[in-house]
Amino acid sequence: VSADSYGDLELEVEFMIPKSSNSGIYVMGRYEVQILDSFGKSDAEMKHGDCGGIYERWDDTKEKKEEKGFEGTPPSANASAAPGTWQTYQILFRAPRFDTNGEKIENARFLKVVHNGTVLHENVEVTGPNRGGMEPEVAEGPIKIQGDHGPVAFRKLVVTPRTFE
Repeated sequence: VSADSYGDLELEVEFMIPKSSNSGIYVMGRYEVQILDSFGKSDAEMKHGDCGGIYERWDDTKEKKEEKGFEGTPPSANASAAPGTWQTYQILFRAPRFDTNGEKIENARFLKVVHNGTVLHENVEVTGPNRGGMEPEVAEGPIKIQGDHGPVAFRKLVVTPRTFE
């Protein structure tokens, strides 16, 4: 988890994972773009939990497991490189907006997610933190790297604060 917190931002990431590994980048510590070995899957097979997916939210109050996950967004294509290859993300993110009383008045948005030069998402709204994200929602938060589902290497992680209307 980064020491600094951010709102609107541009995030550039270079990562490498071995075969079958799994990780993720949480913008503001709350909204995850998945890192997974999805190499070789067809575009039609891609789910929110695949590389470049915006991971699902979770509701533990639902009785059936298949009803607990919701709102995940799969990548529009599979841009994954082979395991052991350096890969890139460019993420443009607009933080949620709050009024003077601290009430959320606009949801967060992934304005653009680019994986290895391929645009996977544009203007995707997220209504709350993903599964594993920090609570509650706030105007600024840290960058969080998921590191408990297999090895992952990073050689670049550049956060540029931005202001989006």
